[in-house]
Amino acid sequence: MLLTINIGNYSIRFGLFNNNYNLKCNYSWIINSNPHRSLDEYVLLFRNIYQQYGISSKLIHNIVIGSVVPSLTNIVEQSLYEIHEIKPIIVDRYSSSSIKHDSHQLGTDLYANAIAAYTLYNKNTTLVVDFGTALSLTCIDKYGVIQGIIIAPGINSSLTALIRNTAQLSQIELKKPPNILGKYTETCIQSGIIYGYLSMVEGLIYRVNKELKTNCFVIATGGLSHIYTPLTKKIHFKDKLHTIKGLKILFHWNH
Repeated sequence: MLLTINIGNYSIRFGLFNNNYNLKCNYSWIINSNPHRSLDEYVLLFRNIYQQYGISSKLIHNIVIGSVVPSLTNIVEQSLYEIHEIKPIIVDRYSSSSIKHDSHQLGTDLYANAIAAYTLYNKNTTLVVDFGTALSLTCIDKYGVIQGIIIAPGINSSLTALIRNTAQLSQIELKKPPNILGKYTETCIQSGIIYGYLSMVEGLIYRVNKELKTNCFVIATGGLSHIYTPLTKKIHFKDKLHTIKGLKILFHWNH
């Protein structure tokens, strides 16, 4: 089996796939990106997760990692080698020439999003909205050309900054409030974070479509996509595993 890992600043997403070209994910789980965990702690954590899902480590024959956090890449790689005695493949934006782009600063997660969009939905110009550490929109056309990317502060980052820098605010649950206009501090902030970001996403989709003179097929992914997708008709499909599917595709392109 193939273990795919997407390391972000706030979380690490895992996906376990068959070694063939089928993109159906057998198991997926997510953990916090904790830079203070030791090698032994990561080894114990991974073993416990395998036990929880009934996964035999002997069945995993290949590992691929995409990361935007170099400091975490090494320790995750070492801990997995400790368990599997397999050296993971670390993929980056230079892993394939099939996608055409001009940027030299394209993160692995954005590149994987573009790869998966082009592979799965290449009849249309596709826009991937990633509700992850940052809010990103990656646009790729049906010829495999990345038209451009938009990056805005992440939703959790904005909420955390607001709570941290505002007196007398406790932790706010990120969920849809009962009304647009809030009556209490918690629902006021929920409205701003939920409907404010939703309006930004809808506005950006509109502007991208206008600039390209087309109607993009819009995919939502990332840890918070399940909150926003039901609130708009501008997003056509939700796939929280979109990025790790891109990493799986990159793995096969390297073999």
